Amino acid sequence: MALYRKYRPGSFAEVVGQEQVTVPLSRALDSGNINHAYLFSGPRGCGKTSSARILARSLNCAEGPTSTPCGKCASCVALAPNGPGTLDVTELDAASNNGVEDMRELRDRAMYAPAESRYRIFIIDEAHMITNSGANALLKIVEEPPAHLIFIFATTEPEKVIGTIRSRTHHYPFRLLTPQAMRGLIQRTAAAEHAHIDDAVYPLVIRAGGGSPRDTLSVLDQLLAGAGPEGLSYDTARMLLGVTDDSLIDAAVEALADQHKAGLFAVVDEVIEAGIDPRRFTSDLLDRLRDLMVLQAVPEALDSGLVDAPADRHETLKEQANAFPEGGIAAYASMVNENMTELRGATSPRLLLEILCAKMIFGVQAPAVAAPEAPAAAPAESPQPARKSKYDREALRRAREERERQQREQAEAAAQKPQSQPAPEPEPEPEPAPAPEPAATPAPAAVPEPAPAPEPAAQQDVEELAREHWAEIRKLVHQKKAVAGIMLTEARVLGQREGTLIIGHNTGALAARLNDPSNNAVLVQAIREITGSDVAVECVVGQRPKDAGFSEPEAHTEPPAVAPEPEKEEDDDGWGTPVQIGRNADPEPAPSPAPEPAPQPEPEPATFSDGSPLPPEPDDFYGYGPDEGMPEPVAKPAPKRPEPQPEPEPEQRSREQEEEEMLREVRDGAKSADHRDALTVAMDLLGQELGAKPL
Repeated sequence: MALYRKYRPGSFAEVVGQEQVTVPLSRALDSGNINHAYLFSGPRGCGKTSSARILARSLNCAEGPTSTPCGKCASCVALAPNGPGTLDVTELDAASNNGVEDMRELRDRAMYAPAESRYRIFIIDEAHMITNSGANALLKIVEEPPAHLIFIFATTEPEKVIGTIRSRTHHYPFRLLTPQAMRGLIQRTAAAEHAHIDDAVYPLVIRAGGGSPRDTLSVLDQLLAGAGPEGLSYDTARMLLGVTDDSLIDAAVEALADQHKAGLFAVVDEVIEAGIDPRRFTSDLLDRLRDLMVLQAVPEALDSGLVDAPADRHETLKEQANAFPEGGIAAYASMVNENMTELRGATSPRLLLEILCAKMIFGVQAPAVAAPEAPAAAPAESPQPARKSKYDREALRRAREERERQQREQAEAAAQKPQSQPAPEPEPEPEPAPAPEPAATPAPAAVPEPAPAPEPAAQQDVEELAREHWAEIRKLVHQKKAVAGIMLTEARVLGQREGTLIIGHNTGALAARLNDPSNNAVLVQAIREITGSDVAVECVVGQRPKDAGFSEPEAHTEPPAVAPEPEKEEDDDGWGTPVQIGRNADPEPAPSPAPEPAPQPEPEPATFSDGSPLPPEPDDFYGYGPDEGMPEPVAKPAPKRPEPQPEPEPEQRSREQEEEEMLREVRDGAKSADHRDALTVAMDLLGQELGAKPL
């Protein structure tokens, strides 16, 4: 029989490391405060199901309910750790029985009274696997159960149990065992099995079990099965568990403390030659760094149980902890923890392990061995000083000369402006550069508007150097990380704000990628190597400086003289010079006003004898005379394809032009708007004179 089954606890007093559950449950049982539903939650293998069986045994004991079952009655014998069980206590695995029909069947069975016990108890394991519909089917009986019914739910994920059921239960959380409690459990089990175990084996078994009593006893069962007559030795346990030998971990720690590069990479070679998984070696190294970190912070950690190690290893661990500066071990441990995930599923785990060793040996500056009388060294996580670049001196000199030239030009421009009063001669300022500068016109002290104070020289230098050597920075970034270099192709320097260099990019997704710590660190390092200054970098969306709150950079070159535009000549083919279109096209000149026509003398209008104006002659709109009457309707010919019409003669006016001329003449008073023919006008006049009406 497996050890975890053979040594399963039979009472709450035998449960190890779960005092937060066993003590209040024992008090409730002894006082008679029994609830109708309980919820046991916690990691796997920590005693939830075993405690549920103990609770059922305590409830149905002939002398109970009690926290100490008698172990003699029929119920206690049947519910013992290896007992046959009873009909009144049912265990259900909800991982495979979680549907509506399963819960309905359980509900129907729960309504029956117990056969021979005090309570009818249902232990539902993996309760979080019950579906929502199944939990709703079980909800009514959990809310209002019969007096003889008790539910015990066990789960590793209590948050997945629906709230209506969880709120009706008494919740008891279980936890993993501490190394001290686990060591006592292993020692008692080994003593019961009459097995000899080396003292150095206990930390290996405890670490392999991960705090779970069931997993730890399973590992111990496997090791004892393969042990020889002399007992379980360290070498046997190490090889069977695949744990890194302590000598390799010691060699790696000593190489880090001494900054011995060759020694650290020799350890990696030995790890690979021994067939040890690089990820397992990294995990074991991280565990050792954890122990050393705690031991460095708490010298009495070995005695208080914070660090679990064999007694013969105590002095070695203390010496290793004292070999590092304060904070250095934490820096190493953080670096190992961050890079350990990259080893999972890697195609070349040895290469990644060697990269990790290179980062530790070069990235963290630790002293060789800290002697007790030596002064405290700098923290290991302090960064290295920025390496000066070969561009520093020349670039700074050019930037300084350019700034001085701009100041001289501003002073000369201010001196040429007319002033009402003569300005006094200012005192000459000493030149910052040792080389003599050419004489320049001194600037007057008083100017109409004082220029704004320039930014600090260091900030201007970084911004100007970054903009001037932007192509070199991009090339260096591409050499360090090709992906970051490609994303930086369309970026440009916008300005500097509060010690941060702002660059702009047209694409928002690429700007976010450039702000990622992995890409941003490469860009910061490239700027440091090119400009010699350590500055933070932030990438924003957009490439116009004014959108980011900066002014456009002033051009330092003199504007070229504007040459007279040559006259446009037509090409030999007669088409002339092409005309520019779009935004770059030259604006068209305004059309010149047309000359006003010379005034013509208006003719004398024709009138009747009484001075009334004669009506105007009607225009031949329809192709026949005014007195011919309406023409006969003509049959329309069949439609045919229209023939091309001849172009009108230049002197022939269109109908629209004639109508416009008529309207203009009527508006000017030259003609009357009366369009009656002459006969009609004569008849109307005769009718008015004679008082006759037309027939």
